[in-house]
Amino acid sequence: MFDSPLLFVFPFFLLLCFLLYWAGARTSYLRRPAVEDGNAAAFDWHFFVPCRDEEAVIGTTVDRLRADHPGAHVWVIDDDSDDRTGAIVAELGETDRRVHLVRRHRPNARLGKGAALNAAYDELNEYLSEDVDRERVVVCVIDADGQLDPRALDRVSGPLGFGDPETGGVQVSVHMRNADDPRPLPDRGRLRNAFARLLVRMQDMEFSVSNAGMQLLRGRTGSVGLGGNGQFTRLASLDRIAAAERRPWQRGALLEDYELGLHMILGGDRIAHIADTWVSQEGLPHGRRFLTQRTRWAQGNLQCVRYAPRIVSSRHYSGKGVLETLYTFLQPVAHLVTLALCAVMFVLLGLTVADEGAGEAFGGMLSLWPLVVGLAVVSVLPFVLWGPVYRRDRAPGRSLLVSLLWGLALWLYAYHLFPASARGFVRMLRGRNGWAKTRRNAEVVTSGPIAVES
Repeated sequence: MFDSPLLFVFPFFLLLCFLLYWAGARTSYLRRPAVEDGNAAAFDWHFFVPCRDEEAVIGTTVDRLRADHPGAHVWVIDDDSDDRTGAIVAELGETDRRVHLVRRHRPNARLGKGAALNAAYDELNEYLSEDVDRERVVVCVIDADGQLDPRALDRVSGPLGFGDPETGGVQVSVHMRNADDPRPLPDRGRLRNAFARLLVRMQDMEFSVSNAGMQLLRGRTGSVGLGGNGQFTRLASLDRIAAAERRPWQRGALLEDYELGLHMILGGDRIAHIADTWVSQEGLPHGRRFLTQRTRWAQGNLQCVRYAPRIVSSRHYSGKGVLETLYTFLQPVAHLVTLALCAVMFVLLGLTVADEGAGEAFGGMLSLWPLVVGLAVVSVLPFVLWGPVYRRDRAPGRSLLVSLLWGLALWLYAYHLFPASARGFVRMLRGRNGWAKTRRNAEVVTSGPIAVES
């Protein structure tokens, strides 16, 4: 019953790919070059902050950006909010000429984050003088709850960033600033808060070390991805994409940030990742919100499959870059195939039990226990080994044992990719591509309306 090669070869192939990718990411993270600061004053900085129903956080975000980066402009895009988001920003703009409100109204609003960012791009073009050096103008996308490292502009101006004229974009690391919050859910009990703390910790661990390592590996393959928070781009690079695609950010894309990076590389610009500066955001303590967010990301990856022919044929992608990029956005496909193979194996096991008896079927499986144990160790150990790295860089006050347990939890946490991929695939089949923004943690105590998934 179990003599199909696909049932055995495919899982081993995926495991080998994962181990190679993990080894490259870990090595890239641990051996990353030192970051040399540049001259931030040599550039003009413009922050784009897309918003919909963000009254709980937007005032704090704008105030902090202006305080930490006084020479920069802040463009807040109010995507037809039902709360006081626009009014709060308008009040700030009355006393600060570097705070700009981009108002959008239905039916031309709520068409996705990409459409909102394109609106800010159009208004920035109207604001700038015709003789401005657009190679020296940098746009940075910040989430409505984002807090940027005060040193970030100096870091991304250096030779690893925009100090290199071939660099069109820079992505910085993402941290979860509530990773040490003892009660992420103040109105819930101990058990729910224990789960919430672990969920937020895993998100911080995932982004600050594991994903940072992946991005640094992509720096070696020439395929760094842009994220939705802490995304820096030259205005001239956005212009080149707009000339080819009619707009910089793709309307209707669920991963408009990652797709922007694909277009940037396809156009010949380099993207860098700088791990030694950061933008922070709130990690999600609610399992349902978290799964909704990750389902959107998985569906966005599935949308990116359409870029495969262009990437494979592009002269701007190296062979390593092609392999890394295809591996990245085909991950949901691999998860779906794995789920399908697991279902087939359970069906075959049931048929074997019915045909040969439970003793014969399970006896044959037990004979394979050394192989199963070996595969389990090889599968779990890479996650566990991220634990001490995370402890060193993000939680030096915690014990080595705790960090190893966090690594073990990261392995379990990674299994969320399977239901997220399945849900994303089902949504795509049903033609459901609309999403509202992820609810902020603070919104549970505000009286304003809450945007929900569409």
